[in-house]
Amino acid sequence: MVREQYTTTTEGTHIERPEDQNVYKIGIYGWRKRCLYLFVLLLLIILVVNLALTIWILKVMWFSPTGMGHLQVKKDGLRLEGESEFLFPLYAKEIHSRMDSSLLLQSTQNVTVNARNSEGEVTGRLKVGPKMVEVQSQQFQINSKDGKPLFTADEKEVVVGVDKLRVTGPEGALFEHSVETPLVQADPFQELRLESPTRSLSMDAPRGVHIKAHAGKIEALSQMDIKFHSSDGMLVLDAETVCLPKLVRGTGGPSGSSQRLYEICACPDGKLYLSVAGVGTTCQENSQVCL
Repeated sequence: MVREQYTTTTEGTHIERPEDQNVYKIGIYGWRKRCLYLFVLLLLIILVVNLALTIWILKVMWFSPTGMGHLQVKKDGLRLEGESEFLFPLYAKEIHSRMDSSLLLQSTQNVTVNARNSEGEVTGRLKVGPKMVEVQSQQFQINSKDGKPLFTADEKEVVVGVDKLRVTGPEGALFEHSVETPLVQADPFQELRLESPTRSLSMDAPRGVHIKAHAGKIEALSQMDIKFHSSDGMLVLDAETVCLPKLVRGTGGPSGSSQRLYEICACPDGKLYLSVAGVGTTCQENSQVCL
């Protein structure tokens, strides 16, 4: 700030000004001014670069008033067009595809879908891996279009709700424990085999067991014994011909008998054998077969 001294003079009066006057200048001069201009220029450059980067990001990410790229924001939720990649977990209440396309979830490792309660604990999990599909839940159920349960599995039982369960494997079906079913049948022109390689095979029913072969024969093979037991009734062999080819024959018989007639004898333990028929029964004479 320049300080000036004003002196009133009159005409004819000469007053000399003092040579030493104190002058004060306002502003920034020298190296300070150059540093300030450099700092302002640097801020301007940063502002321009930030603006350019913002415009580039908006262009690359396809930002629009309705969303970002293939992702559109609507009143009822988000709509995603095309293929997208999620690097972190995705939380959603409902995920469904368009009406004219299917929903595809794909991963190089596995796809896991978790259901959690209000406390954050996992109550159900579906894990699709490269070698196995794993489901962890209290109950697993598959329904048809009309809501009919087709397959249900829990800790106690497995229920198949379809009218017919077909096993197409060449080795058939393997059951480690008992099986309860009203009907077991083979495909047309195919054989039905019930086999227990190392244990026994038992068929029980409160009102009887019916075994039918309309166009073939029935064979029962066993390494040990085959037993037919009726607790309240009798055993009926109703056929045109009943053959016992390997039935043990009794020894001896009436001398001079030329007729090749035999009678069937029974041991106390139920064993059957043949004895040469005579005028009377010869079972007692050949009872040594029962020993």
